[in-house]
Amino acid sequence: MKRKPHRNRRGLFLGAVLGAVVGYFAGRTLGNPAIGIILGTLAGSALLYRINPGPWNLR
Repeated sequence: MKRKPHRNRRGLFLGAVLGAVVGYFAGRTLGNPAIGIILGTLAGSALLYRINPGPWNLR
């Protein structure tokens, strides 16, 4: 039986916020904070949406 991978909306939101903050500072050092925010939001939300399992006994 194949088990469905964990995915949650809270990880999506948290990843977007944290990615935007990190992307802002990374983009600021490279010269364009707006592009850093966009790329950081995409990368952070995709990563935490897939990895962060959330509460264990959720049914």
